[in-house]
Amino acid sequence: MKTEKIITPFNGYLAVVILLISAVLIAFGFSSNNNVLGIALIPVLIIITKGLIVVSPNSSKILLLFGDYKGSVKQNGLFWINPLYTRTSLSLRARNFESEKIKVNDKMGNPIMISVILVWKVKDTFKATFEVDNYENFIRIQTDSAVRKLAGSFPYDHFEDEKATVTLSTNFDDVNKALEREVTERLEIAGIEVVESRIGYLAYAPEIAHSMLRRQQASAVVAARHKIVEGAVGMVESALKLLADKEIIEFDEDRKAAMVSNLMVVLCGDSETKPVINTGTLNQ
Repeated sequence: MKTEKIITPFNGYLAVVILLISAVLIAFGFSSNNNVLGIALIPVLIIITKGLIVVSPNSSKILLLFGDYKGSVKQNGLFWINPLYTRTSLSLRARNFESEKIKVNDKMGNPIMISVILVWKVKDTFKATFEVDNYENFIRIQTDSAVRKLAGSFPYDHFEDEKATVTLSTNFDDVNKALEREVTERLEIAGIEVVESRIGYLAYAPEIAHSMLRRQQASAVVAARHKIVEGAVGMVESALKLLADKEIIEFDEDRKAAMVSNLMVVLCGDSETKPVINTGTLNQ
């Protein structure tokens, strides 16, 4: 398989000087009735003019001679090449590509919506031009395929797979690195360099988004309740110990149970507690 061949063509400014000299000699030949000189230099003038090319920064020229690849010019400036060469311009600038939001299944089979942002540029002009039919269309299709494979390799979050070390919604660096490796491998055949690849959009599909949101809210409520109860138990334990250490009041088991119940209601309740004034004895 052929690869890119970089060539350095002749200096274009020297060719321009020769072009100007030829033009002056042609004008001199016809003005002095020396038609032979003028006619003889016209082909030189045409050849030099046809061979001049200008290569802009971050651009390249692919050169063919009757279908045979001769090389690529990546150096910018004014040059002169064989006028019989067929020239094809190819940009080497970095470009952005944002894929459409597609519906795929994650590792657990849940439908999700995902898109990717890709920063890429042409690295090998020969592969980009001749190894694939249309490298821009090739990039779109292969990126879409890579995203589908990535989504099927990881769960969306830890709710479905608590043992997962990497999920799509939490481990962004790991997921983006995996995506970049996958896209790079697929685009290597087209001579494309992946500068950066990352997830641009990620969400549950609309048909399950509401249910997943309720599940997340329920999990958050359970976790919050667990922390509240854990803190309340510690506060009750501290209160009983402090009262016992300072010998403020002695509790039998029934009174301890009543106090613990009241404190837990006060500390764990959602609504504001309303005090009840006891006008009798502690036993009433």
